[in-house]
Amino acid sequence: MSTFKAPKGTYDLLPPRSATFLAVREAISTPLRNSGYGYVETPGFEDVKLFSRGVGESTDIVSKEMYTLTTKGGEELGLRPEGTASVLRAALQGNLHKLGNLPVKLWYSGSYYRYERAQAGRYRHFSQVGAEAIGAEDPALDAELIILADQAYRSLGLRNFRILLNSLGDKECRPVYREALQDFLRGLDLDEDTLRRAEINPLRVLDDKRDSVQKQLVGVPLLRDYLCDACKAYHEEVRALVSAAGVVFEDDDKLVRGLDYYTRTTFEFVHDGLGSQSAVGGGGRYDGLSEMIGGPALPSVGWALGVDRTVLALEAEGVALDLPTATSVFAVAIGEEARRILFGKVTELRRAGVAADFSFGGKGLKGSMKDANRSGARLAVVAGERDLAEGVAQLKNMETGEQRAVALDDLLDAVRAELA
Repeated sequence: MSTFKAPKGTYDLLPPRSATFLAVREAISTPLRNSGYGYVETPGFEDVKLFSRGVGESTDIVSKEMYTLTTKGGEELGLRPEGTASVLRAALQGNLHKLGNLPVKLWYSGSYYRYERAQAGRYRHFSQVGAEAIGAEDPALDAELIILADQAYRSLGLRNFRILLNSLGDKECRPVYREALQDFLRGLDLDEDTLRRAEINPLRVLDDKRDSVQKQLVGVPLLRDYLCDACKAYHEEVRALVSAAGVVFEDDDKLVRGLDYYTRTTFEFVHDGLGSQSAVGGGGRYDGLSEMIGGPALPSVGWALGVDRTVLALEAEGVALDLPTATSVFAVAIGEEARRILFGKVTELRRAGVAADFSFGGKGLKGSMKDANRSGARLAVVAGERDLAEGVAQLKNMETGEQRAVALDDLLDAVRAELA
């Protein structure tokens, strides 16, 4: 047995459970691909300043959770803790915003890293599928992304999730609210770290999950009472468009999310079957992020959905995905000549798009048929010297046990007919 193990807070994806993760990624990305979003892939590490400027130095993500490293050349790099800043950086570097087709609509899938206390649903290495619509300020775009995420979850069979929705205002109205909130927080009995956070970004205190903090927030000023007319109108249009699509949501006045770059629309997907780590995804509008990282003004909106937590949500609801079998046909050869011929037939089946496997390792008939059973294949192709002399192979239905001789030249057509 190996003396090495996966690092604490990480996990290995192994069959058969890994097939569920692949199916979740596919289900989340399908509505995006059908809605004009193109695929983007960014490096697993970036300049640390990309995240400190974009995500926010006051956030726990940057100040406590980001993995950093110094290269031999002295560069300070950080393993990406989230996807939005990297995707926006890539779009700017690739000049996608200059092609005249705004918004630039992108989706991505990858691994992210945060040094957190390891527990169920919270990992130091985790997987997300995300979407970003860059370069347009339009409530219909915000609504589109919320609707597409809802569509993705429902296509998986999830039902017991909730959508929380709020508006964080903009640079016109949020400073007024910020001052009122800070005045309120200064009168509370908070620890030094929380008071320091309140001075840098007081909205982050609203997101504090500790009971000792939440109990003191009774009567806290709410941002909805400070929204300017433009933000109120924008938020009402988002709400109306989402409702018209038949998507149910809940207004949550304290929803702020954990990143500094959000403006106006913010939303979160939560599943009550996951305990304290109930958020399965979330996002919102980030109109000023491009300028924060040195780009032009590009109002944008996006989300990221956790693959790991979505799988946990499926398990909590008892939803078993209808996954295709990895193998449809399993070939069992008896004798060296049969091995050569059936191996060629397996290659032929694969090239024709049939999922086929072969009994490797020179096992006998009994051991090879056990392999065929374990593979989950619907059909087994069995051949020995006598079969070859007659130019046939035995095609066995593994579900019914029925078996018949099929001419080797007609094997592909016979397999296709059986699998149809």
